[in-house]
Amino acid sequence: MSILQVRNITKVYEGKVSYKALDGVNFSIEKGEFVGIMGPSGSGKTTLLNMVSTIDSPTAGEVIINGRNPHQLKKKDIALFRRRELGFVFQYFNLLDTLTVEENIILPLTLDKVDTKVMAERVARVTNKLGISEILKKRTYEISGGQMQRTAIARAIIHHPQLILADEPTGNLDSKSSKDVMETLQHLNEEENATMMMVTHDALAASYCNRVIFIKDGQLYNELHRGQNRQSFYQQIIDVLSVLGGNAHELSATRI
Repeated sequence: MSILQVRNITKVYEGKVSYKALDGVNFSIEKGEFVGIMGPSGSGKTTLLNMVSTIDSPTAGEVIINGRNPHQLKKKDIALFRRRELGFVFQYFNLLDTLTVEENIILPLTLDKVDTKVMAERVARVTNKLGISEILKKRTYEISGGQMQRTAIARAIIHHPQLILADEPTGNLDSKSSKDVMETLQHLNEEENATMMMVTHDALAASYCNRVIFIKDGQLYNELHRGQNRQSFYQQIIDVLSVLGGNAHELSATRI
């Protein structure tokens, strides 16, 4: 069953010179898949993420999430759809530092006026799974970057979204925290059957996905599927990136 279908998406930004950021992109993500999106800067990755996350709407084509096209909804219904169907994990965590870890995590449930007993049960389950149940009463400035990102992941999954969207989730973390966060996402994918789409520059992070889609100049360029061996998948990703071109930052040379 497809959770996400991107059908012939084109995005043109009008201006003195109109610019085609996406040009006829087609792909789908099945339930329980963990898919990475990669490409050089300016390739259209972020534009694609904005289309799928309903932050921006396509010029042509359609995005279908769990059988519905959110871009056809009214403005207030889009906000509701985004809050209920999607979970977000960002590079800069986007946590509220006036709230405790626990309050940040339950924010989506608070907005939906979920029963407090249900909230408590869900928080206990999710934070145990992510290894952050010890820090629930702390403020975000009292915890590490890796703990912040795990808090953000907990917030992203607490309301059981159909699709989790991650935007450079390791972009602000050191290599050990990056590995922890990617292992966390991989476990969620494998154990909870969570469906995820992740935009990343980092080949190491991408090697945790089941499949990586490469974009160049707004079009699909290539696609790789992971076999049993993550090391060889990582090497294949590096090889495609080196052909695609990109600066040294985009071609992370660390070995697993």
